[in-house]
Amino acid sequence: MNNFDNINILITGASGGIGTSLSKAFSSTKANLFLLGSSDEKISSLREELPSRDNIRFFTVDLSQRENVNNFCDSIIEEFGGISVVINNAGITQDSLFMRMSDSVWDKVFAINLDASMAIIRKFIRGMIKNKWGRIVNISSVVASTGNPGQSNYVASKGALNGLTKSLALEVATRGVTVNCISPGFIDTAMTAKLNDDQRSKIIEKIPMGRMGVGDDISSLALFLASNESSYITGQNIHVNGGMFLG
Repeated sequence: MNNFDNINILITGASGGIGTSLSKAFSSTKANLFLLGSSDEKISSLREELPSRDNIRFFTVDLSQRENVNNFCDSIIEEFGGISVVINNAGITQDSLFMRMSDSVWDKVFAINLDASMAIIRKFIRGMIKNKWGRIVNISSVVASTGNPGQSNYVASKGALNGLTKSLALEVATRGVTVNCISPGFIDTAMTAKLNDDQRSKIIEKIPMGRMGVGDDISSLALFLASNESSYITGQNIHVNGGMFLG
């Protein structure tokens, strides 16, 4: 598989559960990594888990603020020439029944889960097209396909991300740029670790493989979709969920 020699790769949400697995997987390549987290504390913890190398750079960016996103992207273009592989992994949940959901809760989830991804892609895709090579991998969710009560904002934002992926893939299909989604099911992360035994058991009952996934299940697919070996795959939403949803 491609060792990504001198390829600039951006990973958002790099310090989260799946994000840490993505960061570790790509740090084993020769890529130039640009890793974004939501707080200095989380980024500092991630830094300690990865190899100490000059070509791994760490950033704290508030993705809910469009100006921050645009300024960050502009600085990367100016200093490093752009990004060739974008992995939009950052995402948040702020759950509530739809009738009780405030505008601010709806807007923040969309700002991070959808709008930031759009803004990042828009900044870097021109360079990919110019170079006739690029990879965009958006991390969605199984609930974008199944729905989930109490998560209308999260589900809607991820569903919109799936739609963006398909439309954009068609626009750049002849330009050497692929655009795909990965939709994880229930992955064993710090978020799911908060579930009690009864909640975990009920979830696992719905998974034909009888277990939750792990971060490496997502990062191994992301490595493939970011490589040259996936050059004939675009516009796809690939589910990684142990069989709980067959899309």
